[in-house]
Amino acid sequence: MSAPGTSPGTLWLVGTPIGNLGDLAPRAREVLGRVSLVACEDTREAVLIDPGDEVAELLRAAESMAAGVKAILLTHAHLDHVTGVGRAKKILGAPVWLHRDDLFLYDGLVEQGRLFGLELQRQPPVDAFYQPGTPFRFGNYVVDILHTPGHCPGGVCLAIGRDGQPARELFVGDTLFAGSIGRTDLPGGDYETLINSIRNVLFAFPDDAVVHPGHGPDTTVGVERISNPFLV
Repeated sequence: MSAPGTSPGTLWLVGTPIGNLGDLAPRAREVLGRVSLVACEDTREAVLIDPGDEVAELLRAAESMAAGVKAILLTHAHLDHVTGVGRAKKILGAPVWLHRDDLFLYDGLVEQGRLFGLELQRQPPVDAFYQPGTPFRFGNYVVDILHTPGHCPGGVCLAIGRDGQPARELFVGDTLFAGSIGRTDLPGGDYETLINSIRNVLFAFPDDAVVHPGHGPDTTVGVERISNPFLV
C-alpha cells in the first residue's frame, strides 16, 4: 500500500500513531496505537480503521484526498482504538462497525479508562455488527471480516484487497505484532484462543501477506511464521 499519488493501481493507505501521552501517568503511556485511512485509488471511497485520539490527522488526510469515508471499522473495542470514534462520526457521518462480542468493552469505555488513569467519554452507539461470512465493500475493494478472538472476545482481522483478486493486506488490531502477540490479561482475553486465531486464521494467508498491527511496525505473515518467539 502507498500514500496518495505514488503508484496508480495501488490501494491508498494513510496511517498515524494514536495518542500523545507524554504528560500522562506511566500506565497511560501504554495506550499507543495506530489509526488507518484506507482508500480506493479509483473511486476515492474509503474506510477509517480504529480511530483513536489523534484521528484529526486522518480526517485532514481524508479531506485533502477528497475521500468519501464509507464506514468506521473497528478491529476491537479497547480504548486506544475507539476514543476518536465520536469525533470521526460527527465529521464524517459514517456508520460504526464492530464485532458484537466486543460490545461490552465499547459500552464500558469509561471503565476501561479508569484502569489506565484516564477520564474518557462514552462514544456514539455502534451502528452495525459484522456478520459471519459477509464482506464489506468500498470502491473496488473488499474487506473480509475474520473473527480472531483471544486478545479480546470480538477481535477481528480486516483482510483488504481488490475485489476479484486473492491478495489481501491484513489489519489485525492487537492480535499479532512484529515479533510479538497481543496481551491476554485484560477482560475477555485468553492466551490459547489468541494463539489459535493466529495459527488458524492469520497464518492461513501466504507468507507475503502484509500485516498492519495496531501498534508498532508492519510485518508479514512469513516473517512472523518463522521468527515470532510466541509462535515458532
